[in-house]
Amino acid sequence: MLKMFLTQLNGLQQRIFEKEEEDIEDTARLLAQAAIGEGKVYIKGFNEMEAVCSEAFSGAEPLKYAAPLQNENSLTDADRVLIFTRFTSDEAAISLAKKLRAHEVPFAVVAGTVKSAEEDLAEIADIHINTNLMKPMLPSETSDRVGFPSALIGLFIYHCIKFQLDEIMSEYLEEN
Repeated sequence: MLKMFLTQLNGLQQRIFEKEEEDIEDTARLLAQAAIGEGKVYIKGFNEMEAVCSEAFSGAEPLKYAAPLQNENSLTDADRVLIFTRFTSDEAAISLAKKLRAHEVPFAVVAGTVKSAEEDLAEIADIHINTNLMKPMLPSETSDRVGFPSALIGLFIYHCIKFQLDEIMSEYLEEN
């Protein structure tokens, strides 16, 4: 089962890279606007996706330009927000997205696209990166499916964004 999981995980990461590369780059550019300008970059993770926040703020290579989102009412249009959640139908994330939209704060979302959702986070966000993870990856011996590595995929996407953002910031600092 471990070998199958590794194969599925590698395939998922490859699909994300191929299908979401442009949105990952756009997200890094969006965040760079705040890092270069007068705004701040804020990150919010919901449920297991809080693991991304732990990595961004306390990991071996913290994201220098970012802070945890604690009060969305104090944000300005110079700020940028990056949201991580399991699905685009997450009610708490949608509520936050509506507040950000009302305050005209640009933001990106990393979440699996729920096609039949009444309200869809992907439609509210400036940029949506689809995790392409909607169900567990492997069949089990009991006919259930197992292996839903949403936090792991969130961390993978976070690192892809971080690499792009670090590259943008490095080029900007060299020029100025």
